[in-house]
Amino acid sequence: MNTHSEYDPDDNFASAFTAESELDEDAAIEAVAWQLLLLINPGDEDTAMQQFAVCRDALDEGSDPVEAIRDAIDWKSGFCIAGDDPAGLVEVLDELASRFNLRIDWGVEDPTDEDFLDDAEVPSLIATAFDRLREHHYTLWTYETGGDEHAGWITQQRDDEALPMVAAALGFHVRPGAG
Repeated sequence: MNTHSEYDPDDNFASAFTAESELDEDAAIEAVAWQLLLLINPGDEDTAMQQFAVCRDALDEGSDPVEAIRDAIDWKSGFCIAGDDPAGLVEVLDELASRFNLRIDWGVEDPTDEDFLDDAEVPSLIATAFDRLREHHYTLWTYETGGDEHAGWITQQRDDEALPMVAAALGFHVRPGAG
C-alpha cells in the first residue's frame, strides 16, 4: 500500500515525456515569436497577427528567427538604424511612439533641424528617448545586431520582466535603452 509520504510532486509529469518524445521545435519558435509580437504590439493584436504571418513564412523558408522578426516589424513595431543615422532614428522613434499617442521630447524645438542632427549621436538619442518614454510607462529596448546598426522596439513598462526572457528564447540579446 502506498502511503501519503511516498508522494513526490516532481513525478507529476514523469510519464508525460519519454526519451523518444519529440518536441516540435518549429512550433515552439513560432509560439515564442507570437508572444514577442504581442509584447511589442501592446493592445494591437491585428498588427501582431499580420507580422506573425510574415514571420512564419520567413521561418518556413529557413530564416533565422531574429532576422525573420526584424524584417516583419521594421518601421511598424521596431527599428534597425545605421549607427550614423540620427535623423533616421528620430524619425522612426517618433513614428513608433505615435502608435501609443506619445511624442518624444528630444530637448529641442525641431528635432529634424540639421544643426541638432549634426551634433547628435545615436546612443545619446536612444538614451533621451528611453528617459522620455519611461515617463509614460513605456520601455525602449535595443538589441545587439552584430554590426554598427542600432535596433529595438518599445513595450509597456509592465512587461519589463517578460520581454528579456521571451526575446532571449529567440536569440535576441536585449537591454533597456542604449544599455
